[in-house]
Amino acid sequence: MNEITIIGVGNEFRSDDALGILVAREVQRRHEGRLRVVEADGEGASLMEAWEGSDRVVLIDAVAAAGPPGTILRVDASAARIPTGFFPASSHLFGVAEAIEMARALHRLPRTTILYGVVGESFDFGEGLSDRVLRSIPDLLQSIEDEVHALHAH
Repeated sequence: MNEITIIGVGNEFRSDDALGILVAREVQRRHEGRLRVVEADGEGASLMEAWEGSDRVVLIDAVAAAGPPGTILRVDASAARIPTGFFPASSHLFGVAEAIEMARALHRLPRTTILYGVVGESFDFGEGLSDRVLRSIPDLLQSIEDEVHALHAH
């Protein structure tokens, strides 16, 4: 199957953790009917189900990586392991990184798995993104548009 799947990961009620879901909704709006877009809470088994049948996946999530909040990071998870400490403290024992590595071990990782992470500032309970994360969205959307264009070309 050649379908591209965009997966926005997050929790709308944990400040910057809402980023992946909000950006996925905007991608859906821009590509209505041309891309498969899924919202996920970051629980690993449901992520593996979400990308089932797709050979090209782009994941979007807020991350707890080193760097200033709002920094956009791109990881080709199909080529390299997810850096330790990349994800915020999760209520899931089996989260994004674990799902990717389990799928890799089981030979069920999509052929192309790209992760866009934005360094978050706050993962506390509450609605609304921090200013620095909010300001990253236009550049993040452009990066995702470029990624989708490149994936369609291959």
